[in-house]
Amino acid sequence: MSPKAAACPVCRQPAKPETRPFCSPACRDRDLLQWLGEGYRVPGPPAEEGMQKSSDYGLDSDAD
Repeated sequence: MSPKAAACPVCRQPAKPETRPFCSPACRDRDLLQWLGEGYRVPGPPAEEGMQKSSDYGLDSDAD
């Protein structure tokens, strides 16, 4: 009995070993863009008021 091939989490096509768990570099990149664009979110408690992003404070800004 051979193990069942894993499906790509983006398009459900069979995954290829060189891009596993995805079927292609395109699906791998689509998944990365979802994470970077906040398309995926991990549930959790609300962030503290001081931890919220503001328009004038970014990762490269000095903390007040």
